[in-house]
Amino acid sequence: MPPGRAATALTLALTLALVAGTLALGSAMVRRDSAPIPPEPLPALALPVLPLISSRFEGVALESHLEGSVAYEHRDELLASPVLRDLEFTRRVHWWVAYWTGPAAEWFPGFLDRMAWLGASVDSALATHDFPPSLRYLPLIESGYSPRVTSRASAVGLWQLMAPTARELGLEVSPLLDERSHPEKSTEAALRYLDALHSEFDSWFVALAAYNSGPTRVRGILRRHAPGEPRTDSLFWALRRHFPPETRDFLPKLYGAMWIASQPDAYGFELPVVERFAFDAVSVPDQTTLDVVALAANASHDEIVRLNPEYPRGITPLGRRVTVRVPVGQARIFAYRYSLIPPESRVTFVDNRGPQ
Repeated sequence: MPPGRAATALTLALTLALVAGTLALGSAMVRRDSAPIPPEPLPALALPVLPLISSRFEGVALESHLEGSVAYEHRDELLASPVLRDLEFTRRVHWWVAYWTGPAAEWFPGFLDRMAWLGASVDSALATHDFPPSLRYLPLIESGYSPRVTSRASAVGLWQLMAPTARELGLEVSPLLDERSHPEKSTEAALRYLDALHSEFDSWFVALAAYNSGPTRVRGILRRHAPGEPRTDSLFWALRRHFPPETRDFLPKLYGAMWIASQPDAYGFELPVVERFAFDAVSVPDQTTLDVVALAANASHDEIVRLNPEYPRGITPLGRRVTVRVPVGQARIFAYRYSLIPPESRVTFVDNRGPQ
């Protein structure tokens, strides 16, 4: 181990001993259940359970499957789209049902588990914007509901935002703080972006195509192939051959995931345990590594990393006061124990990679 890092480790070890020696006093002084708890999310519209469909296309349109069901009586805009009457669209949705339950079956449970953790916060944001509740399945196909995932094109987070788009939406994208991975800030930014796209194109299908392939491409296709035509879901589907294959299949992919995720047990998946995305927000005054946050919060390092995906290198920025999340009930004990750690011991490693 390099001498500087060894000295840091020794200092932290001594600090750990100090914290351990004062923990009994801290426990007597701090009530663990007295920390503030985030407010309950805004009530969202209930998502309907969609009727079971097979993985094999049987010549019946999706709308026919919906007729007579609770989902049909309480449809949001995506479930009321006239494209659900189209047999070729239905065929592609069945293909995706077969994919999610076949080749991708090993990944889908992880998608569902992460959606069970973060879905309620997405539902609340959708309700705030008065968006179709079924858009909660968009991060399922974008990222598998993983805040930290990075695509081959360098899109990041739940909503797979590219860095220029994210910055235009007011998110910070830097080596130590990438708010594309912030579950709440990225959701709000993505929904503002979707709102702007829907306002421009006046169709959820066209807006989602623009979200996937970029609004400039969509404007060009519409200008060349449908000048003056009303922007509708059906227009997108009629022009699909002019879009890249990924965008052409983006909507069927979404509907296939939506159909399964509305009742995963009917498709052979275990129902995920619903775990609310809950935390206490605390402040750190300067650069701090997440293992030190875990120490101060009396939490595991893995849990702190999971709660704070926007810090991609496990360290907060230098010279800035920022917010980090700790488990519910741990805010006050964090403040007490953090104050016992000397500033020079709040960083246990140095990242020398520089900006990327």
